[in-house]
Amino acid sequence: MVTLSAVEASNSRISTALPAGLVAVFVGATSGIGEYALKEFAQQAKDPKIYLVGRSEDAANRIIAESRDLNPTGQYTFIKSDISLLKNVDKVCQQILAKEDSINLLFQTQGTLLMEKTSEGLAKSYVLPVTSRILFTLNLLPALQKANSLKRVISVFAGGFEGPFNDKEWTEYPIKHPLKSRAHIASMITMAHNSMARQAPDVTFIHNYPAGVKTNFGKDLGSWTIPARAVFGLIGPIFLKHISSTECGIRQVYGATSARFPPAEGSAAGVPLADGIPVAKGSDGQLGSGSYTINFDAENVSDRVYEHLAKAKADGAEESLWAHILGEIKGITGKSY
Repeated sequence: MVTLSAVEASNSRISTALPAGLVAVFVGATSGIGEYALKEFAQQAKDPKIYLVGRSEDAANRIIAESRDLNPTGQYTFIKSDISLLKNVDKVCQQILAKEDSINLLFQTQGTLLMEKTSEGLAKSYVLPVTSRILFTLNLLPALQKANSLKRVISVFAGGFEGPFNDKEWTEYPIKHPLKSRAHIASMITMAHNSMARQAPDVTFIHNYPAGVKTNFGKDLGSWTIPARAVFGLIGPIFLKHISSTECGIRQVYGATSARFPPAEGSAAGVPLADGIPVAKGSDGQLGSGSYTINFDAENVSDRVYEHLAKAKADGAEESLWAHILGEIKGITGKSY
């Protein structure tokens, strides 16, 4: 484990080790993990420009007010959108790119347990953690590559829990088999990151698991889930490592800024490492290879996961997934990448 004190020390150096005016896009950050990370980033960065994308204007106004208290010199912009629709993802990205030539950080947490399909035909519980996030990344990748000092994409879901997937039903399998969806979707996210990291080796891609954190996730299912969530709140700590919202934000920003996770190429490594903290393994099992799947504490995941991902690549599943995602995006937006 990278200790909390080491993480806090690294974050405290963001304002001096990285340039002023870092541009960060936080998607799905009007509550929970995205909110916690945004506030920590706002507090530690010098004169940051932060875009907050989400659905709740009331929540966004509160978060922006609290962020201004933490750092009055930051610039904070809310973009309201339903990003379960890929056409809306394109619109949001166009709004950001109209104002920014370069972007340092794309931080994504959007997700839901709702399995209803959007007007574009994709289940919300699938499209938000998968295709929505990938389309945001593809649209903003050129701007990320133009940045200096920090070029990073973070996807918070289930890093380290990659497992069995069905490469014949990439889209429908997690809906048909919800109890098996975590391993399937986690594999999709990491393999998609691997594909994008090869296209943009000067950018860092991280898929992480946040640990057990108190959030509003699941509330959109309705009041019938209240008893179940209450019970899980009591017994969850027995099975999962739980951390506070404050620690969550601190650790997420460490992953978003530390040189423990450098890109495969280039000098945009992030905040220099303290003595005794090594560069992390990439998802291919090699040190510093640019695409990472990591635990909540910024540590490498189990050897089983690296072996699983290596087999998926060798068997052609990673290539199959990437072709599927690009086809899905083109079929809905008409755009090719």
